[in-house]
Amino acid sequence: MKTLNKASLILFPLLFLSLFKHSHAAGIAIYWGQNGGEGTLAEACNTRNYQYVNIAFLSTFGNGQTPQLNLAGHCDPNNNGCTGLSSDIKTCQDLGIKVLLSLGGGAGSYSLSSADDATQLANYLWQNFLGGQTGSGPLGNVILDGIDFDIESGGSDHYDDLARALNSFSSQRKVYLSAAPQCIIPDAHLDRAIQTGLFDYVWVQFYNNPSCQYSSGNTNNLINSWNQWITVPASQIFMGLPASEAAAPSGGFVPADVLTSQVLPVIKQSSKYGGVMLWNRFNDVQNGYSNAIIGSV
Repeated sequence: MKTLNKASLILFPLLFLSLFKHSHAAGIAIYWGQNGGEGTLAEACNTRNYQYVNIAFLSTFGNGQTPQLNLAGHCDPNNNGCTGLSSDIKTCQDLGIKVLLSLGGGAGSYSLSSADDATQLANYLWQNFLGGQTGSGPLGNVILDGIDFDIESGGSDHYDDLARALNSFSSQRKVYLSAAPQCIIPDAHLDRAIQTGLFDYVWVQFYNNPSCQYSSGNTNNLINSWNQWITVPASQIFMGLPASEAAAPSGGFVPADVLTSQVLPVIKQSSKYGGVMLWNRFNDVQNGYSNAIIGSV
């Protein structure tokens, strides 16, 4: 009996740790920055609903253009008006939330003309956002955790080069890389980049694409597409969803009860499951979606 008790005492902590590790690994990623009505970044992080925040977007870069932030109504980068976000970013990071800068978006002026162009952008991002200099960047004197690739226009060339160039800085300080491809696989803009195997998080946009999204009570297309995406060489795959019906005009909204009862139990069986990505904070505020699902993610 004593031997059994001793064995139980050894096994129980191991079991507890494995359960904690599994539960800790999953989280919700949110996009913030594209609607002045969504509240502050600190308010978003203080909900404790999100494990990752993508600041959206650096919407101008490449081809000789000066990189430019567009944070909608939040601040004006042209007069250094976004440096005040530094305190909010630190608030998020102090809560253990990873804060990434998202490149691209649905409306912007961006593309990469060459491998050298990609390297120049990587150097700019390192110097201004990722800790390469001690001075203040466009978001103030902060060091972000990584870079998100939300490339939806401007071609697919050289984003693999950009991923490699950014990853090279991880020898000095870990630079997390994430990507937000459309659910049609392979993604038209990010496939070559994702195939480098350098991405920590791939939050797939399972919306605005009828062939691979939820619709009319049917989860088949959604789950079939998920099963394809978990084969790509990335550390974790997230199910990217609209936080409300209004967030995705072409469909893909999954009611919270359907997500928690029919979808999450299936996709959580994958060892690559990382959680759920939501577009975006404004719609989440309006609809309370993350509050409804956080207990099941």
